[in-house]
Amino acid sequence: MNLLTTILVAFVALLHFYFLILEMFLWTSPKGIKTFGLESKAFAEKTKVLAANQGLYNGFLASGLIFGLLLKNTNTIIFFLSCVIIASIYGAYSTKKIRLFYFQSIPAILALASVLFLK
Repeated sequence: MNLLTTILVAFVALLHFYFLILEMFLWTSPKGIKTFGLESKAFAEKTKVLAANQGLYNGFLASGLIFGLLLKNTNTIIFFLSCVIIASIYGAYSTKKIRLFYFQSIPAILALASVLFLK
């Protein structure tokens, strides 16, 4: 696996660890409320368990990508990048927030293209 591919995959993994932190630990903070465009602190409090669950899933995606990098297993990396892309497309569609697509899908698509075409 070349250096560019490793950097792109690691970047996607780091993004998802960051999402884990935001969703599990900062959801009700001013940073979390602003980042996710939540309507109020009260709404954030009501939804924090759901957000934490979502954050945990983002952590699994990040862990899978790191695991794939450590093992140098492109099939594992392809699987987890595909999961990221599908989840972000669905998230952008279901929330009607296209920026979610840009922040999650585009880096994962670039990483996946690098895995598939830059050998």
